[in-house]
Amino acid sequence: MPGFTLESRLDGVVGGKTAAPLQRAFGMHTVGDLLAHYPRRYVLRGELTPISSLPVGETVTIVAEVTRASERRMQNRKGSLMEVAISDGNGELTLTFFGQAWRLRELAPGRRGIFSGRVGEYRGNKQLAHPDYELFEDEAEARMNAEAYARLPIPIYPATGALPSWQISKIVRHVLDGLGPVPDPLPEAFRVQRGLLDARAAIERIHRPDFEDQIAPARATLRMHEALVLQVALLQQRQFVRALSATARPAHAGGLLERFDAGLPFDRTDDQIGVGAQVAHDLVGDWPMNRLVQGEVGSGKTLVALRAMLQVAESGGQSALIAPTEVLAGQHVRSIARMLGPRLAPEVMPILLTGQMPAAERRKAALRAASGQALIVIGTHALLSETTTFADLGLVVVDEQHRFGVEQRELLRAKGMAPHALVLTATPIPRTVAMTVFGDLDVSTIRTLPAGRAGIQTFVAPLAEKPAWFGRVWERIAEEVGKGHQAFVVCAAIDADAGGKDGPVTDDAVGPLPAPVDGETPATRWGVVQAADSLSRHPAFTDIRVEILHGRMPSDEKDAVMQAFARGEIDVLVATTVVEVGVDVPNASTMAILEADRFGVSQLHQLRGRVGRGGVPGLCLLVTEAAAGTPARARVDAVASTTDGFELAEVDLELRGEGDVLGDAQSGARSSLRLLRVVKDADLIAEARAEAETVLAEDPALTRHPGLAEAIERRVGMEERAALAKN
Repeated sequence: MPGFTLESRLDGVVGGKTAAPLQRAFGMHTVGDLLAHYPRRYVLRGELTPISSLPVGETVTIVAEVTRASERRMQNRKGSLMEVAISDGNGELTLTFFGQAWRLRELAPGRRGIFSGRVGEYRGNKQLAHPDYELFEDEAEARMNAEAYARLPIPIYPATGALPSWQISKIVRHVLDGLGPVPDPLPEAFRVQRGLLDARAAIERIHRPDFEDQIAPARATLRMHEALVLQVALLQQRQFVRALSATARPAHAGGLLERFDAGLPFDRTDDQIGVGAQVAHDLVGDWPMNRLVQGEVGSGKTLVALRAMLQVAESGGQSALIAPTEVLAGQHVRSIARMLGPRLAPEVMPILLTGQMPAAERRKAALRAASGQALIVIGTHALLSETTTFADLGLVVVDEQHRFGVEQRELLRAKGMAPHALVLTATPIPRTVAMTVFGDLDVSTIRTLPAGRAGIQTFVAPLAEKPAWFGRVWERIAEEVGKGHQAFVVCAAIDADAGGKDGPVTDDAVGPLPAPVDGETPATRWGVVQAADSLSRHPAFTDIRVEILHGRMPSDEKDAVMQAFARGEIDVLVATTVVEVGVDVPNASTMAILEADRFGVSQLHQLRGRVGRGGVPGLCLLVTEAAAGTPARARVDAVASTTDGFELAEVDLELRGEGDVLGDAQSGARSSLRLLRVVKDADLIAEARAEAETVLAEDPALTRHPGLAEAIERRVGMEERAALAKN
């Protein structure tokens, strides 16, 4: 009788010595964790190739006879090397095994069998290192079995140098031999109607298929497992929030919100009004608001959030707005204070709280938050600190959700009694991503931009075809400054020369540069340091005021530079992507993005949204050495072709895949997408969503769906372990 299940501890099944490297490399703790580590591809053992024509580098299967076998001590390392010569009558091949003298007893001269492995070459002789093999009693049986053996797919697993694919495969086979029944997460009628496999068969066939045709049905079944488990888990989270009792935060006649609206110097757009009404309705509901507001750069998301904060403040409730960078947090404080004006600002007292503030200022801000004196508290990760408390936290606003994890949002919410939550993002989210990642949130969209925007023109400066255009980029910036406007120069790194063998010095706010892909330059050439130095020596910039900005500068210095730029005291700001979000300088007309092919589509769109924000027409120059027709160039060309962020979000998803688009911060979403792909499987995700709604409507506690409940529990446990590993 099998002695373990998917929940069994892995070290109890395969032993601690075997389980330890799996845990270190892949975070595996249970049998279920191991069996969810699916092969990334398969190879066939190959046609029965004569030894005389074996291709180096390919996996082959041959029928041969052992002609001689020997063991010798290795000169440069401990242990011994076993060398076995085999022949098929037309040629000879060497098999090598390290430290496995016992194989000499099996592979005695005269034994025949089938041998499979990857062909290598050593000192001009072909060899197979550590090949798989089966020995037979007679030649007829050997040839008959070799045909079937050659068609048997070999799973290739994500592996490490210390834990190769073949070793993972061996462990998986051992576990499958002892695995008991697997409860099915799919409702039986749903599974049968769609012609999917039962869970045990799907797991068996994806890890050790008998032939290629078994792989696709197994993948299809396990993709649906992922989709349904994820959708049910997200809907359960929504149910959990809606089971909480919320404190109603109604607006009152003559209150803060009404007085704020009366003082606005412009009319709100239809989208701002519509989304604002949804938020206002949520704030007086029976359960806490849990809403995502997505909108283009400059569409007015901050206005929507501020109106919600004022509605909460009318009942004495506090709002906490968490931003991903200190630059953005400081920008929010200034813009909110400016929008409130001298009449309303003293009543709500918006304050800044960040980890880089001087200790005395931080203590003063924390005291105002704890006492309830400050009704709007804006900060960075410092808001998550245990020492930061609130008197009556009624609303949590998360700006730029893609920079934060789900657990960080919930950690901030835990500082209040079931506070409302409003999530903002200027990165347009494709429908399938919203459904997959933010399925526990209600989603609102602001598409229209406020009137009076002059718009942005975007051009590619293709240095691969026209190197002279680089000089024209600098001249164009100088021309705009000559008209009284300001400009950004954005770089992918702080210092392209200072990284040595480890690469350029990147910005903490940017993160490490991605590995170059086809069409990208192999090394970063332009950091902030290099660009600023070039401008300092350019004759057209003699009288132009140039400053730098990056995430590794001291907090007060960053803030001083940003405020000076906003006041017009700096003409050209050379910066990393620390300016990607929240920097609002209406007089900035031009942005040049150097090595634009090193950025993603959505990031390029976000960056160019920093110009053309007032009545001044915007100009964005995407400088790239990527050759036409390469994936790197395709990203840049896509951004130049349209200013529709929602269209670009779909392009970004198709070009890069959801792993990069979602980012590591979306805890759970990325870790649980093993086979599911949000673009390719859009219809499947929608189908799973509908089934999840049906299942929970009929069986909210999943008492009649134990397999589904267990699968969700495994998924949650996996995410918790991943989160602990990060911390």
